[in-house]
Amino acid sequence: MTSPTPISIIGAGLSGLVCARILQLHNVPVTIYELDDSAEARRQGGSLDIHDDTGQVALKAAGLWDQAREHAHPSGESMRVMDKHAHVFVDTPEPEGGNGRPEIDRTVLRQLLIESLAPGTIQWGCKLVRLASDDHGNTLEFANGATVRADVVVGADGAWSRVRTALSPEKPAYTGITITEFRLTDAATKYPESRALVGPGSVFALSDNKYIGGHGGDHLSLGVGLRVPEDWITATGITGDDPAAARETLLRELADWAEPLTDLIRHSDDTIWPRPIYALPIGFTWPRSPRITLIGDAAHVMSPFAGEGANLALIDGADLASELLSHDDPASGIAAYERRMVPRGAKSAKASQKGLERMFNEKAPKQIVSFFRRMNALTRLFRPILRPHGQG
Repeated sequence: MTSPTPISIIGAGLSGLVCARILQLHNVPVTIYELDDSAEARRQGGSLDIHDDTGQVALKAAGLWDQAREHAHPSGESMRVMDKHAHVFVDTPEPEGGNGRPEIDRTVLRQLLIESLAPGTIQWGCKLVRLASDDHGNTLEFANGATVRADVVVGADGAWSRVRTALSPEKPAYTGITITEFRLTDAATKYPESRALVGPGSVFALSDNKYIGGHGGDHLSLGVGLRVPEDWITATGITGDDPAAARETLLRELADWAEPLTDLIRHSDDTIWPRPIYALPIGFTWPRSPRITLIGDAAHVMSPFAGEGANLALIDGADLASELLSHDDPASGIAAYERRMVPRGAKSAKASQKGLERMFNEKAPKQIVSFFRRMNALTRLFRPILRPHGQG
């Protein structure tokens, strides 16, 4: 058993990484324990729009915003909304200088954070199996046989957080939506028609409780969303192990959709990943612990239909680091962090649920079209105020 370390973070996702980065900038010893064997072991998802009031704040605190911005997708803030017939209702190009929420590939951002840490900060291949606490700290036991002591444990281990089980029996519930993610690599060269259909930014094709959506550019990162039972993956046998069969399953679900849209599935890479979407109750809290807390999806996993999850993960990590640094004892820092995090997470969870309801209904895309048209009108109205003195 090792001697106690000040802070142990469980999970090398965005929240845990940015928290560790900020702590290290202030010379606080921290170790991240990650169950994956390497950074490349698992699919990291597609593109993220980094919000100016959350994700950007966190990356600036980590001293990485300028580097991250260099990886922003050209015209990534453009928006296109259509129905299953590929009839376009909203087609908004990115304005000059953008809207202040640049799109960045999640894998690129995660790697940037990983490389910003001191060598050896991340202990790969460490799956937490038991967490026990006493008056003097925490004991962490891992599947590889390692046992460590930690003054503070931060659960950054995602939707099915092992750390959360030490604080609450609450588990995420199925939202009714399953997304099957896929990519079209080098679509600009191989499938220019598909690239033109999707465009350079976000795209939503919506009808009948179904959607194809995601992000465009030279490489397309998309998903098919369906309102289906929780056991739909098992019932259909759709897996990433048989890409041809997975395509056939998706094409059956979208049999009456326009061919240009279903061609996105036909042309997809073989990396196809079905994923049920789960969420914790809106406003989820847990009994406060003086030495354990949660950040990111471990604290407030929600559906992705408001674009808030990754941004919340980043600001959670930054806020926790800030509060731990500014308080004399961990308990006070954790309490201050949780007072900030819980209402913010609840607000975003409500927005995510509302976004899901706007997108998945029998009248789609009517509600989402109205929403984006209102947003576009407000952006045009307030752009001179939001970007004063000729700033782009």
